[in-house]
Amino acid sequence: MLRSPLNCLYVLFAFFSALVLGALKGAFVGPIASLILIIGHIGVILGLFPFHVVWSVYTIVKTKRFDLPLKITFLFALPGLFGLWLGLSIACSVLVGVGYGFFTPWVSTFEAFRQERSRKFYHCIVDGTWDTIKGSCTVVRDFFDVCYHSYPLFLKELRESDSDETKTLRFLHIPASIAVGIMGLIIEIPLYTIIAVVKSPYLLFMGWYRLTHDLISREGPFLETACIPIAGLTILLWPLVVVGSILMAIFSSFFVALYGAVIVYQERSFRRGAAYVIAMVAEFDEYTNDWLYLREGSILPKPRYRKKILTHSTEFSVGGSRRPAGNFFAASTEAPAMHMPVLAPSRSVREAIHEVKVVQIWEQTMKACEIRGKLLIDAKVISPAELIEWSKEKRRPEETIISVGLPSYSFLLTLVHSIKAGSAGLLLFDGLEVNSFNRPEDRLMDWFFQPVMVLKEQIKVIQLGESEMRFLEKVVLCGSDTQRMDAWDNDCEIPPDPVRAAQIQGISRRLIGMTRSISKFPTYRRKYSQVIKSLVSYAYSLETEGSSKSNAMRSFVSNEVV
Repeated sequence: MLRSPLNCLYVLFAFFSALVLGALKGAFVGPIASLILIIGHIGVILGLFPFHVVWSVYTIVKTKRFDLPLKITFLFALPGLFGLWLGLSIACSVLVGVGYGFFTPWVSTFEAFRQERSRKFYHCIVDGTWDTIKGSCTVVRDFFDVCYHSYPLFLKELRESDSDETKTLRFLHIPASIAVGIMGLIIEIPLYTIIAVVKSPYLLFMGWYRLTHDLISREGPFLETACIPIAGLTILLWPLVVVGSILMAIFSSFFVALYGAVIVYQERSFRRGAAYVIAMVAEFDEYTNDWLYLREGSILPKPRYRKKILTHSTEFSVGGSRRPAGNFFAASTEAPAMHMPVLAPSRSVREAIHEVKVVQIWEQTMKACEIRGKLLIDAKVISPAELIEWSKEKRRPEETIISVGLPSYSFLLTLVHSIKAGSAGLLLFDGLEVNSFNRPEDRLMDWFFQPVMVLKEQIKVIQLGESEMRFLEKVVLCGSDTQRMDAWDNDCEIPPDPVRAAQIQGISRRLIGMTRSISKFPTYRRKYSQVIKSLVSYAYSLETEGSSKSNAMRSFVSNEVV
């Protein structure tokens, strides 16, 4: 009988202690972390802005994907687009900086109570202080990588694209596109704002009702006693979630409105572009009704703005974040809907704990790349000079064996090991399986998980022999470097059947393409640079310690997953 009241007193003490300590840490650490993030982001935005303008103009002029009228249109639209980029990026940097700097120490305090640790009070004070400051520096570093490396790489691919399809535009549609874009901004922004503000009280009270219901019935985040303090913080901060939803509605309305110009270009019709502007208001009203469990549909008019009824993609639909397996590569032609908090019952902690985290996937992927890179160093396929040259260059070449070959090669071995092990998903280096049931509910994973599974099935279906698999490894690692391919003797034979060879080449191109796409992610460059530093250190130690180091590495790998 005493246990329940004592538990209640402990929970209340933990909650209020974490609330006070978190507020104090946020007051001391928040300004420092926020200033680092805000100044860093704005410095990157303004510092690279001239280069972004030059790179973008040069790409539009040089690319063969657009005809002359479309190039002229883009050039005239660039000032407005870059002005929008400056305004929104600086505003978002300020909001993200304030939110990250002040709320991360607060949440870390509650997390210290939730986690199974011996000195909880100590971690409650320490956690979220120095880690938050280092995290703000890491965020700035990742943002710099996106602006300085990923964006130019995307432009380079656009310039060098060998696609036969050329996007065309008639000068007649330019005034119509501009008119619909302006009309969309005038209509969408105020109406999206009105709908979000009008429905925000319902979102506020329905959210509190759902969280209170879970608290009383011990469901969702309140199932575990250790998680009640952080769930209580969710109840307190729910009004901020509602305010964030309103801001996101206003933010998304800019892009939804400007997408009307794209509709005019795609449909070659001013009338359909105007119909899109009207229909998207009804779409947003209907989506918010579905999320808040209000009446179905919308009372607003919803004219048809497509000549053909297209299969609706579930990427932006309510209640689903995945595309159908058979239609994953189909491009969505619908404008993205606005995301708001879903009031459906949340999963329990016991269910959520089985979900693989994105950070686990990153760590295991980079660990596998490091181990396999060391084996390639042992085999003298990769030289220390190449690693040092890659790590020293500020503008690193994107087509070398270090940039693309090594991660693609490691990725291929992971797929092959998953096939041999009979895994239904992807078997990581430590034996952890990522499948459709436990994969992270993350938008980036939505984009890449299904294509990876398709590629895995393609490798499985063609049933490569041992020599053919060696040839695929060589093609993936060396790419188009024929001298490197000839120098690496891995006991492979080029398939005499040209169809078979074409299949292997096609798989290598798709796998390398996926690796290039993943390399544009914000955290990739930072983590991969750490892998290269580790490989350089291993190469130096190998020169001093001799063959004993190499034998130890082979012995370690023989006991691990390769």
